[in-house]
Amino acid sequence: MTRRRQVAVSGGGASPPEDALAAAEEVGRRLAEAGIVLVCGGLGGVMEAAARGAAAAGGEVIGILPGDDPEGANPYCTHVVATGIGHARNLAVAASADAVIAIGGEWGTLTEIAFARRLGRPVFALRTWSLRGAGPMEDAPGIESASDPAAAVDAVDRAISG
Repeated sequence: MTRRRQVAVSGGGASPPEDALAAAEEVGRRLAEAGIVLVCGGLGGVMEAAARGAAAAGGEVIGILPGDDPEGANPYCTHVVATGIGHARNLAVAASADAVIAIGGEWGTLTEIAFARRLGRPVFALRTWSLRGAGPMEDAPGIESASDPAAAVDAVDRAISG
């Protein structure tokens, strides 16, 4: 039996902009259509939008929650891991994925990017930290900017298909 490829979608949970939500939903849909399992933090915002897109396309979604109650997951998660470890669950999200697509986001997104790179996972940035035009993240190795959801999913698919 071969393990299915898993990609994490990371992004803000609290009131992300509409364009980030639309991008996340499209990324989730495209990942599912490519047969890739979506991994996310299991809550709202970008995580829920990506999960909704994947679920609508018949995909699987693993939600890795910060809390200890599986019922706290958004309704689109097909599998839930309730960790009870708070923000430390960001390491579990990054470690469970073959690659990460970061969309918008805040500090939690930045930690998942950092954990992914520390673990050697490629990161594909869609209007997130590396695209804000300032600081050393612009040239961070292993982080590739994507112009749109299709480009992000195509790049991640090529990166993990080896």
